[in-house]
Amino acid sequence: MQYRIGIIWLAMVIALGLPSVVAGQGSGLPLGNPAYHILDRLEIKTGLPTPYHSSLKYYLRSDVAAYALGIDTALIPLTIRDRRDLYYIFRDNNEWLVTSRFPTRIAGPRESIYSDTLLTQVEASMENPRYTLREKPYLGFLYPTPANMVEVNDKFFHIRVNPLLDFKLAGEKDDNELIFTNLRGIELRSGIDDRIYLYFNIVEEQARFPGYVNERIERDKAIPGAGLYKTYTSEIFDITNGYDFLNGQGYLAFNLTRHVGLQFGYGRNFIGNGYRSMLLSDFSNNYLYLKANWRVWKLHYQNLFMELAAESNAAPAANDVLPRKYMAAHHLSFQALPNLNFGVFEAVVFDRRNGGFELQYLNPVILYRTVEQGLGSPDNVLIGLDAKWNFLHHFQLYGQLMLDEFKFDELFIERRGWWANKYGMQLGLKYINAFGRDHLDLQAEFNQARPYTYTHRDSSSSYTHYNQPLAHPLGANFREVLFIARYQPFKKVFLEGRFIRATFGEDGANQNWGGNLLKSHNSREQDFGNEIGQGITANTSLLGLDVSYMLAHNVFIDLHYFYRKKDSEENKLDDTTRYFGGGVRINIARQRMDF
Repeated sequence: MQYRIGIIWLAMVIALGLPSVVAGQGSGLPLGNPAYHILDRLEIKTGLPTPYHSSLKYYLRSDVAAYALGIDTALIPLTIRDRRDLYYIFRDNNEWLVTSRFPTRIAGPRESIYSDTLLTQVEASMENPRYTLREKPYLGFLYPTPANMVEVNDKFFHIRVNPLLDFKLAGEKDDNELIFTNLRGIELRSGIDDRIYLYFNIVEEQARFPGYVNERIERDKAIPGAGLYKTYTSEIFDITNGYDFLNGQGYLAFNLTRHVGLQFGYGRNFIGNGYRSMLLSDFSNNYLYLKANWRVWKLHYQNLFMELAAESNAAPAANDVLPRKYMAAHHLSFQALPNLNFGVFEAVVFDRRNGGFELQYLNPVILYRTVEQGLGSPDNVLIGLDAKWNFLHHFQLYGQLMLDEFKFDELFIERRGWWANKYGMQLGLKYINAFGRDHLDLQAEFNQARPYTYTHRDSSSSYTHYNQPLAHPLGANFREVLFIARYQPFKKVFLEGRFIRATFGEDGANQNWGGNLLKSHNSREQDFGNEIGQGITANTSLLGLDVSYMLAHNVFIDLHYFYRKKDSEENKLDDTTRYFGGGVRINIARQRMDF
C-alpha cells in the first residue's frame, strides 16, 4: 500500500501525458535565485500582471522569461538598471526566449510532433536577438553563452549544465577555529519534445557552523536544510568539530494538458511572498513529493503529496529505515485583480505506521477536514490564508494566517489563553525604489506563532520533516520582526542588510512550553494562561550585512558581517556570535542560518 501513490500517479501520467501535445512549461527557477527579487520589484513597479501566482514558488522558467519579455516590449519607462535586470533573466533562461514573433507552433492532430516544419521552443529562442552567444567559448565548447557552462540545443532537445560552488571562511571573536563552508556540486536541466522536463543538482558540503547553530543541531539531531551528516575535521583549515554531508534535488515534469502539469521529484517548495513563510517554507531537508498544477483563468490550484521523515538519521541505528509520515496539501490562488491576489491553503499530516499513504487524501479537491473526520479525526489538519496587494507602483502589502486549531469562544470571548488556540500569522510590507532612489528596496515583516502551533500527538503527525519545521525556523511560541534593505549602487555591486529581532520561549528540563514542534502537545504544562514567550523567555537580535560583486554571470565575490546576541532569563543561556568573512559563490544562493 505504501507505494500505491506512485503507481496510481504513474498510471495517470501514462494515460494522460502520452496523447497530449502541448506547449512546454519548462523546469523551475531554483529557490533563492536573484530573479525572484527582480521579478518582485518589476511587478510592483510596472503593475503588469504576471503569468504566475507569486505565492507559489518556485516559478517556471518559461513564465519568468515570458514576463520579462512582456515588460521589455511594453511601452513602460524603465531605467538602465531595470534593463540590466531583464537581460540577466534572458541570459539565465535562454531556452525560453519565445516571443509572439517566433511562436512555438503546436502540432495538429494528424501531424507528427517530429515534423521538420514544426518550429520548436529552442529554435524560436535561438532566433531571438536577446539570445546571447559568447565570441570565444573556453576550449571551444565551455560557456558558449554567458550563463551556461555546457549548453546543447537540438530541435527537440535541450540541456544546460552548470557548476555549483559556495566557498567561504569567517573568523569569529573568541573562537580559535574558522567558520567554514565548502560546497561543490553540479546542476542540470533539460527538456525533451517541448513537453517533458527534468532537473537535478547534487552537492557535497563540508562546514563548520557558529555555536548557536551547533546547539540547534545537537537539539534536533539535524542540520537545517540537510539530511544525513558525519563529523568533519580538517588540518588545512584547523577544524575539529565540523560536519560533512551530501544533498541533492531532482524532478521529472510532464505537461498533461495545456493548463495542467505534473511533477514528481525530491526537493522543497515555498508558499508565500515574505522572507519567512507560515504555511510552507524551504527550511527543512528535501523530501519526496508529487505536485500537480492546475492553471486556468485567474486561478492556480496546486496539489502536493509528500513523504516525510518522522525522525532524523541521528536517532536510529545507521542501517535502520527512518519512520515515515505523509502530508497532503493544496493551495488555491485567485488573482482577483492584476495587483490583488488571495490564496487558501489546507494541509494534513498523518502516519499509518505500516499502512502507508491514506488513499482518501489523494482526492485533489475535497476538504481534508472532511476526510479526517470521516477517518475518526486522527490526523493533523492545518488551514491557511494568504494575500498580496501591490499599490502606488512602489509598495506591496502581504500576509498569511495559519490556523492549526482554535475554539471561537476561547479565542474571541473568554480569552483565557487556552492551549489549543493554535495559530500563526504574518504581515509584511515591501517598498521599492525607496525615497526615489533607483534599486533601493526595503522590506519589513512581522511573524508570530502561539505556543503548541504546528504540534500534534508526536513527531509522526507534527508539522515537521526530518526533525525540522516545515514553516518558520523558530517553530512556535515566538514573535519576530525583521527589516531588510537591498541596494545596487553600481552595475555589479549588490548591498544587503537585514535586522531580525525575535522573542520566544524555551523549555526547561522535562518541560514543554510549546516552542519545540517535536514534543507532543499532550505533554503541555497547562491548559490555560498560555501566551507567546512563555517558559524561559529569550530575545535574539540578529544583524547581517552582505556585499557582493558579480565577477561574471552568477559568479559572486562575497563579503559578510554577522552579529547575533541572545539574552535569556537564564543567564547561562546567554550567547553572542560575531564574525566577519568572505568567499566566492557560483550559481547558488546564499546559505543563511537566520534563527
